[in-house]
Parts: sequence; C-alpha cells; structure tokens
Amino acid sequence: MRVMWKSMDKMRCFRKRSIFPFLGFLIAFLLFFNHYMDDGYVLEAEKRQLGETLIHPPNSERYVHTFRDLSNFSGTINVTYRYLAGLPLPRKKYLTIGLSSVKRKKGNYLLETIKSIFDQSSYEELKEIVVVVHLADFDLVWCENLVQEITRKFAHHIIAGRLLVIQAPEEYYPSLDGLKRNYNDPEDRVRFRSKQNVDYAFLLNFCTNLSDFYMMLEDDVRCSRNFLTALKKVITSREGSYWVMLEFSKLGYIGKLYHSRDLPRLAHFLLMFYQEMPCDWLLIHFRGLLAQKDVIRFKPSLFQHMGYYSSYKGAENKLKDDDFEEDSIDIPDNPPASLYTNINVFENYDATKAYSSIVDEYFWGKPPCTGDFFIIIFNKPTKITRIKILTGTEDRQNDILHHGALEVGQKSVDTKQGRQCTSYITLGEFKVGNIEVSNVDHKIGFDIECVRIVITASQKEWLIIRSVSLWTAQPVAQI
Repeated sequence: MRVMWKSMDKMRCFRKRSIFPFLGFLIAFLLFFNHYMDDGYVLEAEKRQLGETLIHPPNSERYVHTFRDLSNFSGTINVTYRYLAGLPLPRKKYLTIGLSSVKRKKGNYLLETIKSIFDQSSYEELKEIVVVVHLADFDLVWCENLVQEITRKFAHHIIAGRLLVIQAPEEYYPSLDGLKRNYNDPEDRVRFRSKQNVDYAFLLNFCTNLSDFYMMLEDDVRCSRNFLTALKKVITSREGSYWVMLEFSKLGYIGKLYHSRDLPRLAHFLLMFYQEMPCDWLLIHFRGLLAQKDVIRFKPSLFQHMGYYSSYKGAENKLKDDDFEEDSIDIPDNPPASLYTNINVFENYDATKAYSSIVDEYFWGKPPCTGDFFIIIFNKPTKITRIKILTGTEDRQNDILHHGALEVGQKSVDTKQGRQCTSYITLGEFKVGNIEVSNVDHKIGFDIECVRIVITASQKEWLIIRSVSLWTAQPVAQI
C-alpha cells in the first residue's frame, strides 16, 4: 500500500497547484482516446519501443505519437508471463480478484490475505471466483520460496483452478531510472510508485479474459464474510446504470471493482502515465476519462487493511477503514425499481438517492403534507422478506418523518402520474423517524409490486429519507 507520510498535508496543497497542467493534458488525451478507440489498429509495438516511449517526459507531441503506436486500447499487451502456480481454466468466472505483491522489509501479509479470501467465501461462492497473484519482485529466490509456501498451503485451490500465481519478467518493464520527480517525491519513492503502476498494469493485462468482473485488492487485507454475495447484490442493483469503477473500501487500491472489458484500457493507461503519479491518483483520472464523474463507494466496506508495515521501506502504516464490517451478508438486495414522490425535492436529492447504498446519498424534500407519498415500484413482482427505512441524519436529526405509515401493494396499473398499485396493505407506523418490518412474506399473501411511504400528518420540518433497504427471498444456492 502507498505510504502516507507526515508531510501529506503540505503535499496536498502542492498537489492542487501542480495537478491542473496534467488535467489539461488528460483532456487532450481523452480526445485522442475517443477518436482512436473505434479504429481497428493492432498493437504491434515491440517491448523495447514501449519502454523507450514511456520513459520520456510528457509533452503533447510525444504522447500523441505514443498513443498512436498503442492505439488498440481494447487489445492486451504482448507479455509472456511465467506461470509459477496453477493454470487458467477455459470457463470464464464471475469475478477475478487481483493481488500484486513484492518483498517487504518488514512483515509479509500475502498468505493471510489469500486465506481470508477463501475462508470468507462459501462453497458456492468459490465456484465463481479466481484469485490471481502477481509476484512482482525481481528477487527470484524470494519468489520461489513464496511460491512453495503458497503451493503448500493452498494446493487444493490451485488444483481447482481458483488460484494462479504469475510473474511478468523484468525485461518487459520500462526503464525505472531517471524518472520524473513529480510532487518533490524522493527518487526511491518515485521509482517505487512508478514500478507499482507497471506491476498493476501487467496484472490487469493478464486478467482481461478470466471473468466478467475484476476486483483489485492489495496484499495486506482481510475480507468480510460472503463478500462476493454482497458484491453481486450491488452489481445487480446497478443494472441499467453506467459505471466504470465501484468502490468497496475507502483506502488505497483496495476493493476497486471494474468490468473486465475495461481492463486493457486501464492497463495501457497505467503504462502510459506510470511515472506521473501514484496508481490511486491515476485511477481517478481514468474514471473521469470514461465519463464517471463521481465516486461510487458503498457502505459497509467489504475489505479492511490489516498490514502494519508498508511495502515501501517497511514504514509503519496503521490506516484502517472505519466503514468496514466483518459480516457483510446483511447488505440489502434492493431489487430494480422505479421511484416516485410528490414531495418537493430539494436540489438534486431525488428519490433514487434513498434507494442507493452509496455513501452520503439520500432523499431530501421540503416539508411534506398529509397524504404526500414516496413510492417504490418494482420492475416485476417480488417476494420481500424484510423492510428497513431510516430518516434523518446525524447532522439533521429533526429532518425525520414524524408521522407516516409503511404500505405494500399489488396490482399495478399505468396512470397519468406513472405506474401505481391499486391495492395496499399497511405494515406499520414510523416511530422516531424509522421503521423495520421482518417476515414480510409471511404477513402478506402476495408478491409485492409497490412499497409506499405515506405522510399521515403535515410537518414543518424538511424530510430526509436516508435509506430504504429491502431484502428478498432468494434460493439457498444464492445465499
């Protein structure tokens, strides 16, 4: 993990001043990116040519030339990998989990990280994942010893095709000497983070065709229980919406999820700008270039940093994610739905924000009146087992629903105001702004098409609906 040193506050100010020229260049890069993405160029650059072009300082002419040489961003980079343990299976999995690891001066957490991934996954979940470890250290003796340990402890996972250990040979790396000293970083720090970008690029490149989705972890984390089930719930809830990167941890390069189809472009991007800045900063620019403006981060976090010593110089790194929860199975399902309300919405705090598990998103409306409603209409009838709705926030504790009822409905029809259910049953009243109802499917005799919040008395305070959480009945195999 990238080291966080004491002078970071000063660095932030410097970073703001020095990032604007680079942003200007990235905008120019995007124009070329869009122009060439649909062309049928073939990547034929030799590794020597790649190394030579990457080590030069960035100016527009040089990078335009480089970009044209590497214009097939949908194709993989020509690298011959060493297979140190395991071989890829012919069948695509649902999720690839990528780890890049180097020798640390103090501590080694890779084996614990691998163990956590497997131990926190059910038998059914294990069928859908493959873990790829890139041993990115040039000390071959260290690599050989570590591979022996991995093989001894995880032999059955290797045999089952759930664990691969690879290495990109040193000769494929661009020069790591004479690098740019951006942000006044010391020379060894620049070398470390520049090589790390290339390490990740080669890992992403290898994983391109292994699965539908790709999750990047660092080599010193532990996982929450059944994290894959939680991931699938989130991915399902985002169906029909555009995203490039979903985040399941707020630390470093931990818990970042991508579509596998974007991995070649991300690998090329990291290679082209490998000496400019740390990888987690580059990821922000990559996300923006592909038109995801805002961070999409979910709570609770599914991964926690557990290392004490950094891979850079063995410095202490005690960072922890305070949004992490060991048991993630309680994440709501929130099936696909449309949301409507006749409450006056404040700015862009629209109804859909309450249905999202994204950090710091919620519905915020002006004072509601008796009879006002907030309605969720499912795309198809759904068996709901539990409903939990929270209003207000810690900062605005008075903006709760003071008087309201929770209803569920069926027999939806199209009206001028949109789809509505014609028959409702009341499940309960809000108390102190919140309501939670369990065993919903046992209390009603139909699959639900609508969930409705009805205001039963006008209030002077504004209304924040912080979260609407719904759990569905699922087949045992999916739990």
